Amino acid sequence: MSDIEFLHFNQVNPKEFLDVVNQDSIRAHLIEHPYFDEPSLQAWMQDKINIDAMHGCRIRAVYIGGTLAGWCGIQPDNQGYDLAIVISQKFWGFGIPIFKRLMCWAKELGHKEILFHLLETRPEYKVLNRVATRVHKTELLGRCFTTYHVAVGG
Repeated sequence: MSDIEFLHFNQVNPKEFLDVVNQDSIRAHLIEHPYFDEPSLQAWMQDKINIDAMHGCRIRAVYIGGTLAGWCGIQPDNQGYDLAIVISQKFWGFGIPIFKRLMCWAKELGHKEILFHLLETRPEYKVLNRVATRVHKTELLGRCFTTYHVAVGG
């Protein structure tokens, strides 16, 4: 298995990130928004850096085998804190180890429960159904999500 590295956003070349976040295979599973250009990407990255500085949050770029694969993190939402895993399609098989790392971070940060919202374009996941304490549909920004409530191990 390739090494997975997690870097702060200020350690990432924005042009490298631009190629990843504008991939249609990624965008298909996110809230619709315009494609990024350099100024909008800089603003988005700064927003993620600001979130990373907030209590209870951690946002990182994900490198797999030395290649920028996407980003992940724990960020606030209106129900608590949610997990985000946004990686290029060619790295989708790495979602579980990234999820496990996020759950370790959640424990380090003192969370008791984390939410994982997956857009309706994503199938339900048996593994998430097994580990979730509750699963329900949520509407966010006019889109339907499956929301998994996951207890953070003690």
